[in-house]
Amino acid sequence: MTQQELDILLDPSIRTLVEQNIDRPATEVALRLNSPHRALIATQIKYLSRARTKLPSYYAAHCILPDLAFEQSSSEAAAATKRHSGELAIDLTCGLGVDSLYLSKRFDRVVSIERNPVLARLAEENFRRLGAGNIEVVCSSAEEFLARFEGKADLIYADPDRRSSDGRKLVLLEECSPNVLALRERLESITPRIVLKLSPMFDTTEAVRLFEPCEIEAVSDAGECKELVVEFGCEVKRNLRRATITSAASVEVEPAGWYDDGQEFRAEEYRYLVASDVALRKAGVAADYMVGKVDFITSPNGYAFTREPINDAMLKCREIECIEPFDPKALRRRLKQQGIKRADILKRDFRMSSAELARALGVSEGGSHSIAFTEVRGTRWQIILK
Repeated sequence: MTQQELDILLDPSIRTLVEQNIDRPATEVALRLNSPHRALIATQIKYLSRARTKLPSYYAAHCILPDLAFEQSSSEAAAATKRHSGELAIDLTCGLGVDSLYLSKRFDRVVSIERNPVLARLAEENFRRLGAGNIEVVCSSAEEFLARFEGKADLIYADPDRRSSDGRKLVLLEECSPNVLALRERLESITPRIVLKLSPMFDTTEAVRLFEPCEIEAVSDAGECKELVVEFGCEVKRNLRRATITSAASVEVEPAGWYDDGQEFRAEEYRYLVASDVALRKAGVAADYMVGKVDFITSPNGYAFTREPINDAMLKCREIECIEPFDPKALRRRLKQQGIKRADILKRDFRMSSAELARALGVSEGGSHSIAFTEVRGTRWQIILK
């Protein structure tokens, strides 16, 4: 968003047009609204419509939403999982300000750093609309702010920009901005706890290598990992893993390093298939969490089996109709005889993709019939689920 576009959207008459047309389709507004700024107004309406579920507070306050900042922002559901509290938190990467907003609910004061002057001004306006009066927005780079900051903070939070200036996706943490690795000594001189949000695709073993001891939290929503957060600093004394499902559950697990104890796999005895939530798997403690709760675990991130149902928000338990050695030709014939043309293909630790399995079985992916596939000590199994 440019400074000119922001000035237009801050005009009271333009805000009135946005509010008058907020329930109309954005495409209709772009084509029919009698205003020279109808394209810009339509874009705001499009993103406000999307904000109804991702950023409901921003929608309710009719905030200004730049497209790129909106796409890159945390959801409010994920931001609401923050646990820390205290007097002062510093957010080194304000952006749209969702994380700062939720920090402000738990801290007396938040200083939010934004290097882009347009986004800084926009964040100030949105915080005013949201009623977040305890957030101070500072237009500066993180490096410049830290160099001149005097005092202490209870927490420093950062979500480094993972895109280069030309839009290229960055992989290495030291390439992201701000470079937390280069700033680590300075950060630790200001606060006992640093919370760093990483890409959901970031390797947790690499996070441990870089920051041990550290606490790692994976946050999931609707079966998808939305955030991976690593916390380090002088107050972090142990390696702890946390798996959180937004608005559902959060568990802490100390990684013990699960290993296969050689227990016999009694396929005919198991009545339920258990799948761990993606947050447990991303945190690397799925098997550690399931020990003592299930009868058999296939692998660190694989399925588990049990004789009795489990009621646990972190574990999805499905009743089994039958477990058989993998025989795609026989299974294909059976599905054809039963008139089943679509099946939900589930798999863990299996050397065929879902698409390959669907082709081998002669079905399309999806539908109400579920079949799971896994491998246990070199033997492949097909699991028909009720």
